[in-house]
Amino acid sequence: MTAEKPSEGMIVRGTIIKGIAGFYYVDTGSTVYECKARGVFKNTSIKPYVGDEVRIDISSDTPVICEICERQNVFERPPVANVEQFVFVSALKSPDPNFAIVDRFLTAAEKMDVDVVICFNKADLAGEEIRRSALSTYGDVYPLVFSDACSGQGVEQLRPYLKDRKSALAGTSGVGKSTILNRLIRDAGAETGSISEKTNRGRHTTRHVELFRLEGGGMIFDTPGFMSFDLPVMEETELPYLFREFGRYEGECRFHGCLHRDEPGCAVKEAAAQGEIPKSRYQSYLMQLKELGSREKKEQWYRSDRRNR
Repeated sequence: MTAEKPSEGMIVRGTIIKGIAGFYYVDTGSTVYECKARGVFKNTSIKPYVGDEVRIDISSDTPVICEICERQNVFERPPVANVEQFVFVSALKSPDPNFAIVDRFLTAAEKMDVDVVICFNKADLAGEEIRRSALSTYGDVYPLVFSDACSGQGVEQLRPYLKDRKSALAGTSGVGKSTILNRLIRDAGAETGSISEKTNRGRHTTRHVELFRLEGGGMIFDTPGFMSFDLPVMEETELPYLFREFGRYEGECRFHGCLHRDEPGCAVKEAAAQGEIPKSRYQSYLMQLKELGSREKKEQWYRSDRRNR
């Protein structure tokens, strides 16, 4: 006997807002259902992520996710889907900022075509010099907010960017993401932690990804901290287009397809030498370009080695 299919009235659409120990919590706008995923997902490379729009069958005692709707994008670290915007949080002090990590994240976000707002937290602890450096490095190309999440100063400046968008808080651990979330959503209850004196790194306080609704519209992810962000898979020639400030000099280089590394007549290299492009951003670009080149050479060697076997 064939099992009776659920009626359309028993299938509802919602957003996964949390996933813990094999259970997924799906918000339909009026109800949050605790769901299991159908076994079919175990046999595919697709796994439900927080942020996914899904269709669920609520005809049984334990609702089941039966379909993952088409995704706008998906990230592995942090594991989220359908992100419209990232709020990348970096501390200006305790721990000290690492602009190279910020730049790697920006490259990945640009590759995924996701907007970014940069929030430099713990600004009250930082000297004026580092504040000016952060502003001069990123202020012309990305929305920038300086905050002191402990007192709440500056956090409200984030709200206009978050309205009616699905945004994800991201950044290394210990920079204040959970404290910012608690300021934005009073009942979020995100656990906060301190900085390890031994490593000068934050202790991971967020254990899982969760999606919260914001008053006035919009949703925001809380994601675990991470210490690195892998460059996405791409060709070297793609990288120049992922650094926004380079776009001002498009078409001005002597050679078409210029990689802005050691080519003569390079407008980007000249702009960096003249200080029109921040030195740290250009150095980050060169490091990323080198990494992509090394990765490509390894892949070519691997393919050649397999052919010769």
